[in-house]
Amino acid sequence: MGESAGTSTLGPATGEALPALPLDAWRPTKETLHRFVQIVGKVALAKGIRRNHWWHMTYRVTARGWSTVPLGTATDGPVFTCDFDFFDHVLRISSDRGTQEEIPLGGQSVASFYGEVMRALDNLGIEVTIAHPTPYDLPDHGRPFAEDEEHHHYDPVAAQRAFHVTSQVARILEEFSATYSGKISPVQLFWHTFDLAVQRFSDRKIELPASVDPVTREAYSREEISAGFWFGDSKVPEPTFYSYTAPEPEGLTELPLQPPEARWVPSGSAHAAYYAYDAARRSADPVGATLDFLHSAYAAGSRLAGWDAPALACPGGITDPVLESPWRGWPE
Repeated sequence: MGESAGTSTLGPATGEALPALPLDAWRPTKETLHRFVQIVGKVALAKGIRRNHWWHMTYRVTARGWSTVPLGTATDGPVFTCDFDFFDHVLRISSDRGTQEEIPLGGQSVASFYGEVMRALDNLGIEVTIAHPTPYDLPDHGRPFAEDEEHHHYDPVAAQRAFHVTSQVARILEEFSATYSGKISPVQLFWHTFDLAVQRFSDRKIELPASVDPVTREAYSREEISAGFWFGDSKVPEPTFYSYTAPEPEGLTELPLQPPEARWVPSGSAHAAYYAYDAARRSADPVGATLDFLHSAYAAGSRLAGWDAPALACPGGITDPVLESPWRGWPE
């Protein structure tokens, strides 16, 4: 079985716009939690109604944690959601039949958590077959979840701090999203890479080589500019805001980014814009500095990709230029 940390190196989240979350302070919990969300994410992949760019299998940030979208279909019930609650520290699986199961997040190894999830689904009358019950793109990708006793750390204070960070970042990404009227994804937590992101799309179809895997083909079937945040990993050992344009237009890295600490860095065969989370925290206006970064990266990518940025603009979430406020015309 797993264990919960008795003492955390992180205190409760403060009222800061962007609370501190150094990677090393919660790495064991992060590695365990990442596999927990992959298990439930694969349930969503199996039971969700497929949406373009895999939007059906991602998480949404709620007031208490991270939740799947409603899963199941009109002919394949029950409808259900899986919610990570970082106040009660449980995974709560609820169905539209009024039934629910709760699985504690503490005291679990990945193996025991996987077994409890499958048992809870069975108790709720939900039939799920996970095609590949192993981690995706992690160092132990060949080991079944059911055999992973290695990852068993869960520090409730650190996990709640990570949730608070995603809650705040999600609000910033929503504010950024409000300025775009074209095709745009939800603000969503991707379980495979464990990052929070939003993607803006153009209508340009992208022809990918036949060798590209099905996951990537669907994710990048249209030209996009992505913006997001990840907690950090072995390659980027600190929490970081990022943005990239796919496909990358020529000359992208020659355009300036804001704030001055932001930079272009190699990323695979292309580049991404990075702005360290802690650099934003140190600024006089962390939210404003982060939005400056996101807008500058979008301006660079959209300009070189030939998007009609003025036509796609949606200042303050308003598409009708006649409106003076979002509430004009609504009944009192």
